Amino acid sequence: MGSIDRRDSTPQLLNRLRMRQVALMLAIEEQGTLRGAAARLGLSQPAATKMLHELEGALGLPLFERVGRGLQLNAAGERVTGYFRHLRGGMEALNRELQELREGSAGRLAVGSIMAASPGRLTQALLALKRQWPLLSIEVAVDTSDRLLAQLQDGVLEVVVGRPAGPSDADHRFCSLDDEALSIIAGCSHPLARARSVGFAQLQAHGWVLQPPGSPMRALIDQEFQAHGLPLPRGLIETGSILTTMNLVRNSDLVAVIPQAVARDHAEHGMVRILPYRMRRNLQSYGSLVRRDRPLSQAAASFLALLHGQEPPPASAP
Repeated sequence: MGSIDRRDSTPQLLNRLRMRQVALMLAIEEQGTLRGAAARLGLSQPAATKMLHELEGALGLPLFERVGRGLQLNAAGERVTGYFRHLRGGMEALNRELQELREGSAGRLAVGSIMAASPGRLTQALLALKRQWPLLSIEVAVDTSDRLLAQLQDGVLEVVVGRPAGPSDADHRFCSLDDEALSIIAGCSHPLARARSVGFAQLQAHGWVLQPPGSPMRALIDQEFQAHGLPLPRGLIETGSILTTMNLVRNSDLVAVIPQAVARDHAEHGMVRILPYRMRRNLQSYGSLVRRDRPLSQAAASFLALLHGQEPPPASAP
């Protein structure tokens, strides 16, 4: 199988790749067989086989290993499919923007945020953006960083306010906003609500509401239990929803760990009590995250400027 000249590989690759081949790769990954992928795309199996061979010839590498009657991605196929998924996400985002332009609207902005940013920075930036773009449609998803980044990769979100996947996260451009301390909260009638000090062992007598495994906050809470030589309590309630967490805590003797900024906002309104226990570690700084390989819409650029306290570019008419 021939290879592409590395000195001029990208232009040649762009000339030889076709969107139908991208769709075929993604369909094979989803269906698990070439026959199923061909049926999904309305192709005959010989046509799909030819298209796959042409793609492998364009890339200079085989992409699958045969396993029984199915196909399994090899290392090269895994990398190619990852890039193709990102490409599909970009095309979906482009299609939405073009549809907005065809309809003559001011556009749409999809933002994801961790709950720590909601009470202050996120709210202020969104209100300022709405003043600048009164007709802009805005969708806000609040979840954990890991789930939001997955939606950013897939093109569902254009901007995320959260934490990068790690120090070597090369897919996203990160700009720090603030650190995040954590607080343990309880309902106003909780047995520990008026205690002057609370030891970690005292908290073990009560049920816990925690974020799901995989989130940065949950990892920090797990470390807190390990530092005290204690296992996680049995019968946990796990949720990434701050509304669900608050409702559970306010109506029971459960305790929960949430960002300090959110805890203070609810405590000031008499909804919960912040227990006098200090977590040993804070979460790493959070900030804005956008895809490096995808251009920002004008609305997203304005939102980022407002989020970071900068002067946004003027809004143009749709």
